[in-house]
Amino acid sequence: MGSSEPAMASSARYLALGDSYTIGEGVPAEGTWPFQLAAALRARGIALADPQVIATTGWTTDELAAAIDAAAPRGPYALASLLIGVNNQYRGRPLAEYRQQFEQLLQRALALAAEDPRRVLVLSIPDWGVTPYAAAHGRDTAVVAREIDDFNAAARACCGDYGVAFVDITPASRAHGAEAAMLVDDGLHPSAAMYRLWMEQALPVAADLLTDPTAA
Repeated sequence: MGSSEPAMASSARYLALGDSYTIGEGVPAEGTWPFQLAAALRARGIALADPQVIATTGWTTDELAAAIDAAAPRGPYALASLLIGVNNQYRGRPLAEYRQQFEQLLQRALALAAEDPRRVLVLSIPDWGVTPYAAAHGRDTAVVAREIDDFNAAARACCGDYGVAFVDITPASRAHGAEAAMLVDDGLHPSAAMYRLWMEQALPVAADLLTDPTAA
């Protein structure tokens, strides 16, 4: 088998965990970044099903954990993605609490992916402070940016500890997050076009994760 060929079954499953940025508030399912990612991987010949999504707008880390308990997903999954934390920051929850709860969620994602770090993908928290919504509500963009950077640094470090890939989509969110075409009508949540930018960053990483690195 060539090194670029997928080492996957045709029915390989994908679990996407998160909040509004994963469920895609205001966007059809096919426009969300996890569905776009699955489609793009299939276009590359990697047979991955559309994701099973456990995500809801507004969830914090502890609320996602409770939802995983309720949904009781059964692994192993070929891929598990995690993008969580913006609502912790939005609600003013402590960084130390986020760090602890994010690690617990990462451990759960790993358990659902057969304890294989090459089957888990984490995306950084985007910066909602650049959006028209934030401006309209008088939010201090510098404070939001600093806190999101702190949360992302904690998540990145945790991923490093577990050998899990971390895709930093925050710069793209800052570069384009004020553009009308990159947002849905609420002026806060991303459009399918923004999700496409995130997917394009995640795609080569996910493709590498889902390709057998030991294949000759």
